[in-house]
This record gives sequence, C-alpha cells and structure tokens, in this order.
Amino acid sequence: MSQHLLDHPQITGALFFPRRDTPQPSPTGEWHDGTIPVDDEVELGYRFFVHKPDSPVMLFFHGNGEVASDYVGLHTEYHNRVGASFLVVDYRGYGWSTGRPLTTRMLPDAKIVLDKLPDVFKAVGVEADVPLFIKGRSLGSAPAIYLGLVAPEAFKGIIIESGYADAPSLFRRLGISIPEDIMTDDSLPIANGEKIKRVNLPLLVIHGSADNLIPVEHGKTLHTNSPVGDKGLVVITGAGHNNLLMSLQPYFSAISEFVNNHLA
Repeated sequence: MSQHLLDHPQITGALFFPRRDTPQPSPTGEWHDGTIPVDDEVELGYRFFVHKPDSPVMLFFHGNGEVASDYVGLHTEYHNRVGASFLVVDYRGYGWSTGRPLTTRMLPDAKIVLDKLPDVFKAVGVEADVPLFIKGRSLGSAPAIYLGLVAPEAFKGIIIESGYADAPSLFRRLGISIPEDIMTDDSLPIANGEKIKRVNLPLLVIHGSADNLIPVEHGKTLHTNSPVGDKGLVVITGAGHNNLLMSLQPYFSAISEFVNNHLA
C-alpha cells in the first residue's frame, strides 16, 4: 500500500511534536490511566480525571507537544468550577500511546476512541449515560470538530480552544503544500472552517487576542461559520496561544456556563 502524502516522515516530523510519558498510579485516586486500542498494533493512552460517577464528561484532545499528564492540577478546575469529569486522550506516539503520529489516522483514531468510551466508562465506574461534551485545543480542534461532524448525537456541545480554521495557512508556515484534491477529505485534519459549517451542535470558541501561532481570526472564522444560533465566542484579552489560563475566571466561567446550559 502506498504511503499517503501527508504521512511522509518529512511532513509528520514537521507537523507533530510528540513527547513520551509513562502511566502513573494516582497517589490519591484522582485519576485513572489506561489505553484504548485503535488498530491491531496501536493503543492510545488516556488519563481520566473522574469527578463523580454521574458527572458530565469532557472528552478532550490536547494541543501539539502536550500529553495527558500535563493536565494534572488543572483537572480540579473542571471538577470544582464546571462539575465535570475530564478525559484527556493522547495521539499516536504521544505519552504512553504506541505507534507514530500519522496525519491520516488522527481523526479516524478519535472516532474509535468515541466508539469505545462505554468500555472506558465502565472500567472507571462512570455511568454509561452521562452527558458528554467534546473539547479540542489547538491541534485537538481537528478531532473535536470531526467528531462533532460524524457523531453529533453523542454530544451535548463542542468547545474549541485556540483552534485553527485554515490548515493550509499553517502548513505553509512549515513549507508544506497541500494538493487541492485532498482538501475535501473529511478524514484529514485540514478544513476545520469548512467542516464546522456542517456541525449542528452548540458551540463555544475560546481564543487569545494575542495568539501569534494561530491568530484569533481563526477562532472568529470557526464561530462565524458555525450554522447554529446557540454559539459563543470568548476572546481572552492579551492572551497568546499557550497562556489562556492567565485569566482563569473568564475561561472557566465560560466553560461552566456552557456546560450547565446544555445538560438537558
């Protein structure tokens, strides 16, 4: 089988910045580490910060260069301010996931994760029918929007943080040219701004006004392109790409209000 253009090592090496990590037992039972098989040879690692068995769950796909264990500490904000459990899933080659990062597998892997959530919930004692929200940060905006597109019935709402609308502009910064004939392939993490036009879910977009990596115009485009009336845009003044949490109050107030308004 021939290799897809976007899985060439020169491209994945420029696009992905994986970090390795190992699962660790929580000394106080605050989290559960595990893996989800996504094909015969690859498992994705996750860290599940369970609040209560019947709490809503935030399924989260993180940014590039991050791993699930980076969210230790922040998970208490999701528990205390939002009242939600927080499930962070790594990509291939990140954390204790096996395999190597592949552009073509990023979104299909996310769908397999969603399909196997009942097993994950059962393993940690979370009720099967809890409200589920999807959240993606930066690179993770692609799997979040994709899941909202292909499985909207699974979610109460979608949250995009520092997400991108136009992947070609980001690829061009890396010196990568994307052929026109693959721009409409929904299974590739490319056309977020076009995909979201077909996502019929309540939407919250959070972006920093001083983001130099993915400028705030991307977040505004995602918000504008969403076809739903039930959507919000929160721009954190002065925040860049990696310091949105410099303003904890507006950040978590927006998330808390969004979640609690969409539990029914």
